[in-house]
Amino acid sequence: MPVPPPPPPPPPSLAAPALPAARPVRRLPAADAHQGVAAGGDALYAIDDSAIARLDPASGRVVRRWQGDPARYPHINSCIVRGARLICAASSYPAVPMWSRMEVFDAVSLRPLASRRIDGPGSLTWLDWHKGGWWACYANYDGKGGVPGRDHAATRLVRYDRHFRETGRWPLPPALLDRLAPRSASGGAWGADGLLYMTGHDRPELYAVRVPATGDRLTLVATIATPTGGQAISWDPRRPRLLWSIDRAGSAVVASQVPPVAAR
Repeated sequence: MPVPPPPPPPPPSLAAPALPAARPVRRLPAADAHQGVAAGGDALYAIDDSAIARLDPASGRVVRRWQGDPARYPHINSCIVRGARLICAASSYPAVPMWSRMEVFDAVSLRPLASRRIDGPGSLTWLDWHKGGWWACYANYDGKGGVPGRDHAATRLVRYDRHFRETGRWPLPPALLDRLAPRSASGGAWGADGLLYMTGHDRPELYAVRVPATGDRLTLVATIATPTGGQAISWDPRRPRLLWSIDRAGSAVVASQVPPVAAR
């Protein structure tokens, strides 16, 4: 499927605080890198709508590949490595009505282990585990995949406890929504610095977001230019500030060194 060109930049008045660009340091071919990438201690995972490839991080060689039934797995958006499991966010995109699921795979064999329906205010694009709870992003869209009466501004960040009982919900800040329009937040991962990092659908940018201890106001702290477009991202667990992302047009996974974000 052709990859659409990135949207034009927003007007200067909507620009967020910018840092030096992330510096690419590694690039590996990955035919399945169309939705995102996940990094584990000894493997990388290239993610497509209904397929996952386990890659050797040294060579990029495909060690194992799982292919699911597209009718059962129409849109896997992102995955994280948690222990011996690969935990993925999946949705019905672009079909409506929206539904979302957490899909669990064995991290070595890629054998499907479990599936859990998660009902939220949109289409589940990413999940992460942070400070004893699950964090989920539910996307909404202006056009394709959207539903009447909601647009990208209806995107929500939701926090759950370990049993998926909701414990918090936040709208995205206007400065971030302006950069995501007309799509939504496709990737997200908590950084070791306590900031939440998000990516959009196409724009080559990484967004550092502060989540308040109390209250419902997220803050866009910084915007960092990246060598790749949006989609799902993953921090390398072994190298500080090394972020994996995907080049959809080039079918590759890319590692970039991300500059530190000063506290504000």
